[in-house]
Amino acid sequence: MTFADATPTRRDATLFAPLRRCALLALALGTIGWLAGCAAGAGRAPVEAREVPVSRPTVESPSFPQRASGSSAPARAPVVSAVRPASGGGGGAAPVVTPVPPASGDMAGGVDKPGYYTVKAGDNLYRIGLETGQHWKDLARWNGLPDGHQIAVGQVLRVIPPGETPAPDDDAGEKVASAPVAGAPTSRPVTSVVVGGEAASSGGLTWIWPVSGPVLAGFDGVRNKGLDIGGTAGEPVLAAADGRVVYSGSGLRGYGNLIIIKHNNTYLTAYAHNRALMVKEDQTVKRGQKIAEMGNSDADRVKLHFEVRRQGKPVNPAQYLPKR
Repeated sequence: MTFADATPTRRDATLFAPLRRCALLALALGTIGWLAGCAAGAGRAPVEAREVPVSRPTVESPSFPQRASGSSAPARAPVVSAVRPASGGGGGAAPVVTPVPPASGDMAGGVDKPGYYTVKAGDNLYRIGLETGQHWKDLARWNGLPDGHQIAVGQVLRVIPPGETPAPDDDAGEKVASAPVAGAPTSRPVTSVVVGGEAASSGGLTWIWPVSGPVLAGFDGVRNKGLDIGGTAGEPVLAAADGRVVYSGSGLRGYGNLIIIKHNNTYLTAYAHNRALMVKEDQTVKRGQKIAEMGNSDADRVKLHFEVRRQGKPVNPAQYLPKR
């Protein structure tokens, strides 16, 4: 065969042209498929999930006096402290949740120390004032409470004026008075007397009965910390002795509309379950002055619950009132 025979003719080129195009097409399709596979296999780089610390706002609370504790002592939970209702038994603002403040060096060792009081569950300044024989406003001032109502369970409060020494409770006669008086009825009425018709002097004060009705329940120091005296709705309630009103309102559960009168540094009296309150806080009253009207607020019947407190401790009112 000659060189001329090996050279492809025009006829041969025409014959193999479709085959060449098919080969080129297959090569192109294969290349595209390979590129698509690479693209499908490629993914994003793994992302490590980390928690980002969130800056939480801190709530600053007033610097309240607090019982001192060691550094390992657990923090106490906040408590709700009652807000003072409007005088005369009106509704009050919503309760305030008070964070427990850090301990104050001034109150270190205040627990069980004379002149100090440790706040218990359910306390408010009105009740503490009744229990300690002090004006709730004085307690707020002595303890640096800005609005007077943010206290926490376990908090230690000063209940005597700064710099004052607690008075010794050395009156044995008052301690004996905590027991029920022989012959004093606890459920059946006794003969009533005219209010203000008689007076008795005791503890440096002259006392009269605040209402003239029968005694429904006597003093026992535990279940009943005073006398329950019967009467009719709207009957005048009189101040048992001269003094100054330190509370007028309905902020103490179980007492209804309540008047508290401080007579001196030793004695105060409480008048509970009234229908209407006729005096305001810080008002000076005289023995026999009308301070309220009898009612049944927070009670199962019309009655006056009358208490005498000596240095905050309940004592039997029958030891001070005129004999019936």
